[in-house]
Amino acid sequence: MLTENGFTFSRLILATGRSDLRKGIDGLAAMVRFKYGLDPLENDTLFLFCGTRRDRIKGLLWTGDRFILLYIRLAEGCFQWPRTAQEARSITTEEFKRLMDGFSIDPSVGPKRIPLVNAPKSRWKR
Repeated sequence: MLTENGFTFSRLILATGRSDLRKGIDGLAAMVRFKYGLDPLENDTLFLFCGTRRDRIKGLLWTGDRFILLYIRLAEGCFQWPRTAQEARSITTEEFKRLMDGFSIDPSVGPKRIPLVNAPKSRWKR
């Protein structure tokens, strides 16, 4: 359902692996039904698909009377996306927000690595 702040959904399903993002609503709905064996007409369920380059995501949401097609493309970087079923996992609302903002699902804790400016030169000459 659409609200003044955006859309809401009660269930989220990430399609693992690479998806053909050239597909529209009908193609993605067919992929949900035949490849994953799920019902694309399940109310308030958001299905998310990621392409090969991992900088774009398409989402398919059935609201009960219409489909909503969501398309997100990052200007820089890529999404952390599970490529195999073993990498798939349940994510929290906070992790979903981080994923949609282009950040890693797992926040990194600790100091950043600082590149060496004056790295020692190799003794081997080219």
